[in-house]
Amino acid sequence: MEEGLVITFLYGRAGQAAGLPAPRCWSQASTLCLRVYRRKMCGIWALFGSNECLSVQCTNAMKIAHRGPDAFRFENVNGFTSCCFGFHRLAVVDQLYGMQPLRVKKFPYLWLCYNGEIYNHKRLREAFEFDYQTKMDGEILLHLYDCFGIEKMVTLLDGVFAFILLDTANRKVFLGRDTYGVRPMFKLLTDDNFLAVCSEAKGLTHITHSMSEPVKITPFPPGHFEVFDLKLSGKVESMKLDRFHSCTDEPHHAPYDSAVELGKGFALETVKANIRILFENAVRKRLMAHRRIGCLLSGGLDSSLVAATLVKLAKDKELQYPIQTFSIGAEDSPDAIAARKVAAHIGSEHFEVNFTPEEGIKALEEVIVHLESYDITTVRASVGMYLVSKFIREKTDSVVIFSGEGSDELTQGYIYFHKAPSPKAAAEDSVRLMKELYMFDVLRADRTTAAHGLELRVPFLDHRFTAYYLSLPEEMRVPKDGVEKHLLREAFRGLNLLPDEILWRPKEAFSDGMTSTKKSWYAILQDHIESEINDSQLEKAAKLYPHNTPATKEGFYYRQVFEKHYPGRSEWISHYWMPRWIKAADPSARTLSIYKPDKDE
Repeated sequence: MEEGLVITFLYGRAGQAAGLPAPRCWSQASTLCLRVYRRKMCGIWALFGSNECLSVQCTNAMKIAHRGPDAFRFENVNGFTSCCFGFHRLAVVDQLYGMQPLRVKKFPYLWLCYNGEIYNHKRLREAFEFDYQTKMDGEILLHLYDCFGIEKMVTLLDGVFAFILLDTANRKVFLGRDTYGVRPMFKLLTDDNFLAVCSEAKGLTHITHSMSEPVKITPFPPGHFEVFDLKLSGKVESMKLDRFHSCTDEPHHAPYDSAVELGKGFALETVKANIRILFENAVRKRLMAHRRIGCLLSGGLDSSLVAATLVKLAKDKELQYPIQTFSIGAEDSPDAIAARKVAAHIGSEHFEVNFTPEEGIKALEEVIVHLESYDITTVRASVGMYLVSKFIREKTDSVVIFSGEGSDELTQGYIYFHKAPSPKAAAEDSVRLMKELYMFDVLRADRTTAAHGLELRVPFLDHRFTAYYLSLPEEMRVPKDGVEKHLLREAFRGLNLLPDEILWRPKEAFSDGMTSTKKSWYAILQDHIESEINDSQLEKAAKLYPHNTPATKEGFYYRQVFEKHYPGRSEWISHYWMPRWIKAADPSARTLSIYKPDKDE
């Protein structure tokens, strides 16, 4: 690839809107002009110091094309011919600014590739009187970096993000990822200092390099930034990896937040009011969108609170369309029944996707490929979310999708918290779960929606909301009167935001709630896999898979599919998700002795 060459390709719906034919080869693609758009969910990819032909390496970036199905661009860096950026975008209607790497005239030496949304970008711009050249929220990173440096820059960002920032003037490369890893990022760094970065690991697994041994591909740690020196050769040297925010800390960007002042102290009524203020603010700031907004609705407490608050605020904002909600399940599943009640109560335009075991089983392999995980409960829950996302993409015009991830971890919603030995132990496990979200529920939510070009919004993982909730006395946060998430439920009691039967509905895991208790999804899967894996195969599991050795045929099957596509990459997750403080051989809540079926079952 020649120095300074930019390959830009507009395709899919955006290409059709521009009246352009779909190119059949690279030579055609490199000659197209691009209509540019505002930021949205996307896929980022970059190489620094590649010894191989960049035009060949760039084919790896196409493995994440689903994250930005409307346009992509490859661009190598002036003066550093062994460095290259790749970017896939989900285009928005406005003919504004938006392709990346983002560069502005004021900072010609800065190159930015990022995936995410910065919710406080307007407030920061006004507070520091920055002179913008685009209408992209990500431009704030360039101004903050120039003004304050990388460390303060990342602490001031209220949002979800993964970024690659290149400063050619000072020969630095910076990587960063949001507190909970809502936006994914992986890196590959060889012993000879070749660096490759991608939104998903699949964009790195076939990168070629001069090393004879396979190189580790690792998830970039959430809440961290890393600083690299950039050599003249284009290779890098890691100088610093540091945490900029922990879930228990009040974020430094709090003064630039739009929420009204909170009440002081821990009186119950004050706490309940503060929870409502911060949660509503979390939903409101995430209305930043130029595409239609929808919401996943399982009928459980978390997604129902999100959907109800979203519909309320959308009316306040006078959006020109009704909020669409989406559920998936068998006709008699508790989730489908509950979701219908919620949708009728809040007045959403509701879609119900019928789930059949045959369709779910058929999707297993492609789900595992998108997930890049073999964790049992993650795979189970991902099938339904993957299929409902597919429906949204194919049958509706909703693109920005709200969801309830993070609440169970934050508010001690898993039913095993009833068995916590003490409020202190429960609080510590809640923090552990929050820090591990990027391997489990957040990973599931991102990959299953991004697989179909949708953008995920998760208000329960708002920095201020989570920091406040985790700062409350441990005794306030534990299950009470046999009800998990009691404090969260109590905060919304008596408001008619939700029907009482939904507000106080017992916890039902998403993958379980899709089917009736007569035949749970996990049991359907295990019955199918019984004919796929025999006893002798399972006996060899420890030898075949010494890390996270599967103990069941179901686990063995998922691992086998994973290893088929990502051989030797099992370290991407450190352990299986399992309940604590209770005897459990399976992660499903329905297998636990303390499980209480929905009364409608």
